[in-house]
Amino acid sequence: MDMSSNPDSPSSGGGSGGGMGSSSGGASPSVGSMTPQSPSRYEAQKRRDWNTFGQYLRNHRPPLSLAQCSGAHVLEFLRYLDQFGKTKVHGAACPFFGHPNPPAPCPCPLRQAWGSLDALVGRLRAAFEENGGRPESNPFAARAVRLYLREVREHQARARGVSYEKKKRKKPQQLPGDGSGLHGHPHQPPPPPPAGAAC
Repeated sequence: MDMSSNPDSPSSGGGSGGGMGSSSGGASPSVGSMTPQSPSRYEAQKRRDWNTFGQYLRNHRPPLSLAQCSGAHVLEFLRYLDQFGKTKVHGAACPFFGHPNPPAPCPCPLRQAWGSLDALVGRLRAAFEENGGRPESNPFAARAVRLYLREVREHQARARGVSYEKKKRKKPQQLPGDGSGLHGHPHQPPPPPPAGAAC
């Protein structure tokens, strides 16, 4: 009865069917209502990514164990994933190079978007350490992987005419001696205490 009265329970099947399916009816109504939804989706995606990478290592020629995996193997994996990409990346000779919204189709290849690769590497880096890997030997944190991601970001920004720069927050400008605060209200000193309040 308790499970049907919880409006927040997801119907995706992935989050509730994992290790929590054997809980007894009255023991966990408060636990279910306090569980945030986004971490479970992140965890499910991280598990899928980790399984995909493990399958890639098993299918590698020769097959690789996790202990043998290096940053170079991570780069091979990221390039392998490009064949499943959905982001059009224009070549320098393409007339649409640098256009974010090209007016016509072109034969340029589809690639994995930089943002997707960056998020994927972050999840796999966490999964590596959660599965017993040492942080100092984490191939997903290798310098070559960071440089590759930066190169992909810069190339895609030029090819697609998209800026990946983080927006800098503008600090409110206040001139010295100017009484205007954040919202243009003049700065006023606190009022003096009432005359009758003195002891």
